[in-house]
Amino acid sequence: MQKEIEIALAPEYIHDTDYLRDIGSQKLNINKDRIKGQHIVKRSIDARGRQVRYRLRVLFFIDETPAPHVFSPTMRNVHDAPSVIIVGAGPAGIFAAYRCLERGLKPIVLERGKSVKDRRRDLALINREGVVNPESNYCFGEGGAGTYSDGKLYTRSNKRGDVQKVLQIFVNHGATEDILVDARPHIGTNKLPHIIEDMRHKILEYGGEIRFDCRVDDILEAFGKVKGVRTNQGETIAADHVIVATGHSARDMFYLFQRKGWMVEAKPFALGVRIEHPQDIIDRAQYHCSTRHENLPPAYYSLVEQVNNRGVFSFCMCPGGIIAPCATAHEEIVVNGWSPSKRNNPHANSGTVIQVNLEDVPDASSHAFALLDFQRDIERLAFQAGGGKLVAPAQRMVDFVQNRLSNDLPDNSYKPGTRSADLNAVLPPFVHEALRGALPLFGKKMKGYYTNEAILVGVESRTSSPVRIPRDKDSFQHPEVAGLYPCGEGAGYAGGIVSAAIDGINCVDAIRV
Repeated sequence: MQKEIEIALAPEYIHDTDYLRDIGSQKLNINKDRIKGQHIVKRSIDARGRQVRYRLRVLFFIDETPAPHVFSPTMRNVHDAPSVIIVGAGPAGIFAAYRCLERGLKPIVLERGKSVKDRRRDLALINREGVVNPESNYCFGEGGAGTYSDGKLYTRSNKRGDVQKVLQIFVNHGATEDILVDARPHIGTNKLPHIIEDMRHKILEYGGEIRFDCRVDDILEAFGKVKGVRTNQGETIAADHVIVATGHSARDMFYLFQRKGWMVEAKPFALGVRIEHPQDIIDRAQYHCSTRHENLPPAYYSLVEQVNNRGVFSFCMCPGGIIAPCATAHEEIVVNGWSPSKRNNPHANSGTVIQVNLEDVPDASSHAFALLDFQRDIERLAFQAGGGKLVAPAQRMVDFVQNRLSNDLPDNSYKPGTRSADLNAVLPPFVHEALRGALPLFGKKMKGYYTNEAILVGVESRTSSPVRIPRDKDSFQHPEVAGLYPCGEGAGYAGGIVSAAIDGINCVDAIRV
């Protein structure tokens, strides 16, 4: 017999399985000896009260020995199977390739960037010298933007597909089983590259292909049907199905669609800054204590406020994290955040952003690239305000709200460096006015948040794609080109690693052969 119940535990007991069994036997009103095993189904932290608690959903095995759960997807040898070209090796592309193996299709993954191992040199150059390789950076390369910017797996995409299957695949390739139970699962930038490499080896083992330094410069079409692609190396690769999973920063793909005369459209995105605090401030505020218990992870927060009829919200919060330079072209500043698996850095950062709607930008309703151009202009202003070499414009929080230039800046995690600047000169008025109104209100919700120990670093501008590539809701194909599947964040259909992975799977499932 199996029974699932909810149990609340103080942090000091979270690793005590014997104590957990004691509580379970009391709640189930049975003798402890009858419990032959237990399995934690879900785990979260409840910090709403003065005493922080772990909340667990625990499955107890009563009078029966638990059988080990083995997740083993059925893969087929696809060396001689029909080909599916997948443009981009981010989470949408990698999971699309994985799904191809299950369906008996041969994935040919074409990635403009480098393998995860070879990307490291280019990332080091970005951080050390402020030099961007437009083909290999934090956004482009094996695993996509998520590989070196955290690996957060939290998603609200449960209705789009099988979230648990995506997490199980990560576990099969090296992630800890914690991601199957944690309310906010997280792999960590130090671990995710090895997992992505292992997934690549599996795809190759079963006959798939993955090519690096291979940018798609043209998608071939005839009589309304896709015929293949042409690469930057001049090679033509034929296929009846092409999945475009290039990510939200591959602007050249949007321009390719424009040149071909295929529909694209402007899409709202969010714009703001990355805000960093000392992690201790966040821990004290969220856990109501002077010192965080050793069994509690660095604290997380999620904040939202309405100012001037605009939502201001935290995004991609990174406890114990690092602010990363994520530009994909010269003379632009883009920041993002990541954390290692232990989240043991001394700072906490989060994007804090405001949605940019079509009505905020002239001609956006009739010009598909109006929001993209607007996004790029802001990133270039940030570069100019920083003074070059990816130095980012920054301001202390209270100084920003009080419209005062900071005399100095606190120590922070952004490696290319920060420069005191007036962020009003970088951000459009509707963004900085909403931010200015929201930050003190955030401080009322979370003690210690509104402080000059916090730094605002500009700009957080790649929260999502400012362009959508339309597709049919049933066939997942572009309405003008049969066999062409816009996919993932870059096409405007996902927002994070797991939702992108699900979208990649769904695109493959839509293929009829």
